[in-house]
Amino acid sequence: MAIFAIGDMHLSLGTDKPMDVFPGWEGYLPRLEASWRKLIGPDDTVVLAGDTSWAMNLNDTKADFAFIQNLPGQKWLLKGNHDYWWTTTRKMENFLTANGFDTLHILHNNACTVGNVALCGTRGWPFDDVAAQGEKLMAREAGRLRMSLQAAGDVAEKIAFLHYPPIYPGAQAQELVDVLNEFGVTECYYGHLHGKSIRYATQGERDGITYRLISADGLSFCPYKIR
Repeated sequence: MAIFAIGDMHLSLGTDKPMDVFPGWEGYLPRLEASWRKLIGPDDTVVLAGDTSWAMNLNDTKADFAFIQNLPGQKWLLKGNHDYWWTTTRKMENFLTANGFDTLHILHNNACTVGNVALCGTRGWPFDDVAAQGEKLMAREAGRLRMSLQAAGDVAEKIAFLHYPPIYPGAQAQELVDVLNEFGVTECYYGHLHGKSIRYATQGERDGITYRLISADGLSFCPYKIR
């Protein structure tokens, strides 16, 4: 029962928005599938840290979700900034059930427990957005992260996942970091960064929390094993 994570798969099997046009993404889908099948078994758990599908509405995710469904493991989906198909948890869960996507689950205001580890998370928000609306959204995301960590209950080890980076060299989203510290989180995984931005990602321990970038191209399209 291993735990893996990867973000920003940007699947477009049901839409005309191929990622292969970007440097480094050529032929990424077969590379991703080969790595996934080599590493991950049916009893493993995978957190997908946002930007999973380019679909603009839930119904158009079918081809992308079918691809994920056919990969080994149980998958927990987090919201990303390009997941325009995202809607209410009830609608998404009903959609997954109706289409037989029984290995896909929504990670939103809740937690997934695997053995003695709780997987928690939310989308996050850019911490350099200082506008009033940005501050409101950051406060909301901090509340959702707290709700997710609270849903883990008494599970001793809580691991956090975010789509947006909560930290950069020399700066951080203090609201989110405060929540991580409040619940004793020592590991935080995030996505969103691509291409040249990957080199500026904060990787490693800072003030008691170890951060790791898990965007698909940042991982060379190979899911990262956490446990």
